[in-house]
Amino acid sequence: MREFSVPAQVTIADSANLTETLFSRAAGEPDRTVVRRKDGAGWRDVSARAFADDVARVAEGLVAAGVEPGDRVALMSRTRYEWSVADYAIWTAGAVTVPIYETSSASQIGWIIGDSGAKAMFIESDEHEKTVASVRGDLPELAHVWRMDDLPSAPSGESGSGEPVSPSLEERRASRTSGDLATVIYTSGTTGRPKGCEITHGNLLATSRNVIEGALSEVFALTDGSTLLFLPLAHVFARLIEVGCVEAGVILGHTPDLSDLVEDLGSYRPTFLLAVPRVFEKVYNGAEQKAAADGKGRIFHIAADTAIAYSRADSPGLGLRLKQAVFDRLVYAKLRAAVGGRVTHAVSGGAALGERLGHFFNGVGISILEGYGLTETTAPIAVNLPSDNRIGTVGKPIPGTSVRIGDDGEVLAKGPNIFAGYWHNDEATKEVMDGGWFHTGDIGELDGDGYLKITGRKKELIVTAGGKNVAPGPLEDRLRAHPLISQCLVIGDGRKFIGCLITLDPEAVEPWQEQHGKSSLSMAELAEDPDLVKEIDAAVAETNASVSRAEAIKKYRILVADFTEESGHLTPTLKVKRNLVLKDFAVEIDALYS
Repeated sequence: MREFSVPAQVTIADSANLTETLFSRAAGEPDRTVVRRKDGAGWRDVSARAFADDVARVAEGLVAAGVEPGDRVALMSRTRYEWSVADYAIWTAGAVTVPIYETSSASQIGWIIGDSGAKAMFIESDEHEKTVASVRGDLPELAHVWRMDDLPSAPSGESGSGEPVSPSLEERRASRTSGDLATVIYTSGTTGRPKGCEITHGNLLATSRNVIEGALSEVFALTDGSTLLFLPLAHVFARLIEVGCVEAGVILGHTPDLSDLVEDLGSYRPTFLLAVPRVFEKVYNGAEQKAAADGKGRIFHIAADTAIAYSRADSPGLGLRLKQAVFDRLVYAKLRAAVGGRVTHAVSGGAALGERLGHFFNGVGISILEGYGLTETTAPIAVNLPSDNRIGTVGKPIPGTSVRIGDDGEVLAKGPNIFAGYWHNDEATKEVMDGGWFHTGDIGELDGDGYLKITGRKKELIVTAGGKNVAPGPLEDRLRAHPLISQCLVIGDGRKFIGCLITLDPEAVEPWQEQHGKSSLSMAELAEDPDLVKEIDAAVAETNASVSRAEAIKKYRILVADFTEESGHLTPTLKVKRNLVLKDFAVEIDALYS
């Protein structure tokens, strides 16, 4: 059993809470720019005082609406300035934020609101309003639903008024301590029902401050440091960066529409980014496709190979340095310009980043710092260091955190970043906690210097290339309920989207063939028959209706042969042997993603 610990850089006082830095900076540095808001084609500076005023105004509105300390308030929206205002307003009112992905289905929204007992909710769009209305009859505790464009406020509240926080609100704000619950973040589980992870004020403060002062101090200490958030703030990764920027005084921007991302990066010009590997893949693929369209595909590939070789070399020779310098002017500078021209570092998490991609961007001049963590660990367990970025690993434990490799190879973590438990689910909490050690469900290795490498997944939870956690079980169960479907296997770990392998039930197919006058067709012909495919399309569509778009099955393949115990693909209890199917049908799986 190997273990590695990094001493904490910062210790959090028992009395601390997430709103302290926000209001103390507004009092001490009222004119300091802390946020930039999209304003037409440009960006408008928001001062520390103005941001705090917006937060206080909404917090007063929450209190006036009857939100009490400890009450849960749901937040469902794309990434935007109002998201951060509402988040900090909820904390200022002493309440608990329950984020919900804006793509969530009605059943998911109903479960999260009902399970958390949320008293109020913020939504963004007409579509959200209709979806919430469809389940609100089953949510008697949900007293208020507000639109993000019409945030609640006290009758006399004025944004940017500069007036001090009212004594009653100040008392409410100061009543929260590091041990109090700050947010309940629901994450997909293998049982299908999302579990609420209890994250405290202390969890977020200890993690963010130790990352700022320790692991990523070079990134957060940049003069005029700024980042542009485009990942969903419902995800713990983006949420931690939101808190980290407020704590460090790094200028924060938001962009809700990924179709505007390139344009927004160019005008905002951040100094660092956070993203999931899929974003870096799209940047690379887009550059490659553009070069090919311009008849410069061969040059791009030589430039890419040069960047990778340059990054891999401990001491690049003169010839490699000259090639790198040439391509820096011809190719790499354009890639850096595509993300604003000032980015020197990017933090990658949520899924595995390939070594080749990591070396490519490092050679281009953007150091991607890959990290690893889960919702239950308040995002990072480990992250690479700007001064020692070991591509292919997920870095060292963040300060204050210990990592242990169990006897079975499982990665265990311990520290102030570990969550308080699962909301109203003591049994699930006991399954992952043992003597303060959190069992991640992932398999990994620690080298002699404490760098962690993730080598596999102990549990079946799928993590797409975009960082979305997807539990395959519920999707598979719904599909198998269709009479024509015998077995299925949902796939997509590390891939761009969720796919599925489907087998047909011979006993059900035979009468279907007779009814449709297709008795002469073989299984291979049936797998491509338009009428049968239409049936399976409907089954997939019905299954997809129960989950968000990011979790939905985008493509599937009907296999000619069924999974059976005789073929070795089923256990005696008729459970699919996932690893064996993935191995035996690798060609079919690759075809889905080609």
